[in-house]
Amino acid sequence: MKHIITYILTLVVTTVTSVAIKPGTTDGPLAHTKNGTYKGIVSQPYDQDFFLGVPFAKPPVGNLRFRNPQSTTGKWSGTRSAQEYAPECVAYVSNRPYNISEDCLYLNVVRPSNIDYGNTTLPVAVWIHGGGFYMGGSSGDQRFNLSFIVQHSVEIGLPIIAVSVNYRLGGLGFLSSREVSESGSSNMGLRDQRLGLQWIQENIAGFGGDPSKVTIWGESAGAASVGLHLTAYNGRDDGLFRGAIMESGNPIFYGKQNRSKVFQNSYDALSAITKCNTTADSLECLRSLPLGELNNALNTSAMATAWYPQIDGDIIHRHSSEQIADGAFVHVPIILGANSDEGTAFAIKGINTTQDFLDVLTKGPKGPTGMPEAFAEKVLSSYPVNSSQNVLAFLGPDFVAPPYPFGKEWRRAATYWGDQVFIANRRLCCETWAKAGVDAYCYRFNAVSALTDALNGVTHFTEVAFMMLDLGGYGYPPIQPSPFQGLGDEYKDLARLMNGDWISFVATQNPNTWHAQRSSAAQTLGMAVPEWPRYQVGRGKSDQMTVIPEIFVYNANYSSAAENDTFRQEGINLINSGNLKIYDR
Repeated sequence: MKHIITYILTLVVTTVTSVAIKPGTTDGPLAHTKNGTYKGIVSQPYDQDFFLGVPFAKPPVGNLRFRNPQSTTGKWSGTRSAQEYAPECVAYVSNRPYNISEDCLYLNVVRPSNIDYGNTTLPVAVWIHGGGFYMGGSSGDQRFNLSFIVQHSVEIGLPIIAVSVNYRLGGLGFLSSREVSESGSSNMGLRDQRLGLQWIQENIAGFGGDPSKVTIWGESAGAASVGLHLTAYNGRDDGLFRGAIMESGNPIFYGKQNRSKVFQNSYDALSAITKCNTTADSLECLRSLPLGELNNALNTSAMATAWYPQIDGDIIHRHSSEQIADGAFVHVPIILGANSDEGTAFAIKGINTTQDFLDVLTKGPKGPTGMPEAFAEKVLSSYPVNSSQNVLAFLGPDFVAPPYPFGKEWRRAATYWGDQVFIANRRLCCETWAKAGVDAYCYRFNAVSALTDALNGVTHFTEVAFMMLDLGGYGYPPIQPSPFQGLGDEYKDLARLMNGDWISFVATQNPNTWHAQRSSAAQTLGMAVPEWPRYQVGRGKSDQMTVIPEIFVYNANYSSAAENDTFRQEGINLINSGNLKIYDR
């Protein structure tokens, strides 16, 4: 059955309704925005048009540093070049050698060439990168190349346009203190994204996109960002998107959301390091510092990862778990999921005994610190020692002790941390969408790539190369191996399946649409078409039996299919019960 998906796709392209085609040209494509016209570049190998480095905000430099983003102003005649990537935003704790700058609020548009955009508009996918809100980017990082998903969309007869957006990171994007708040700014990096989405609504039609068919899409901090846009301004629907895709992140934020005292202490420390605390206005002093001097202070172990989105009573109105509980979110269809072994990226290593685990939960060294002991005891009871049923992917047999530095209770710790950070709230949000009568397609990714080993399993970020259809592993070597190195063709087929589902959702709000288009060809080849069920809760009407919710599992070594979303019920329910009071989210 190798390459069956590829063969089916070839058949499908000839059967679906096509968009209008125009003759090819080697001239740079033009896009007309409200401010003026941009000239892009044609990529002959991919038969695509690129519009790169398009500004959507004024450069956040000088007096605009640490301020909410401001829209671009002014119009021009003639054309401006959009043929080179702009720098990525200044990042921290990153070993990837990309061009970075404080002047970084630009976006990129990738669209199919040879389409008559005068008579055709396409659905739009807007990619928001992850990186913990302190690293990552959408310009130089080839791992987030949008050409493959656009190319695949044409192949399966559901062409889309893809957009990627930069946003400020670390302290430059999320500096938080009394001083910042009093200046009228907060969560600047999140507002960068929001302004980018507003720019897309106003201008994407000039690139051939349909502003009424925008899907926002992200992974990790990018997925958390998507979740924050779903709950922004207490769930106000500004008409910026009609759907959302979240990978390893969801509308209930994974971090503590109300840490004003901690952030104030960090701000005070930054002011002291830079000696801005000796001036009449420390924030204005920080704005006036040369970037190199400021960045040296921010790029310390204490400062680099200290900043991320916080409740401000405005764009982040209140705790996200409260908003989800009372329906204060934008009611649009979603794809939402996580990887089987998310926790191996976040679990504390070196836990050898139950007492070690208890100490970590109640005393540190890493969140959630300060957990009441009574709740921590319930965690230990809900996540028993070496229970293989608690681990969905293969992290090594229970009878083999993990080597140093993992700790004897590595599997136990990894299972809990994966649930606590992502998986528990993934389930809660899927349930909430279903109860609200809004379509939710939820998943578990379960294929180990060449990036990890058995002890880390299907860890955080594993799905990205599959979802991006990066079969050549662009952007990984020499820092990491290619994700598909040494793997069989079934892994590439899985990538095509997952990528096609994402495209189908962007185009039609249903990941199964392209399955239906290829069903007759698939049946001819003897291949079952995997159906991705909508998430359902409650009681069935016909037989009064309890409805068991299902998620879709992406597997490489055996068939991808739906499974009951009932695993680790006790532990997941416990975590969700503590969202507000224990986890501050």
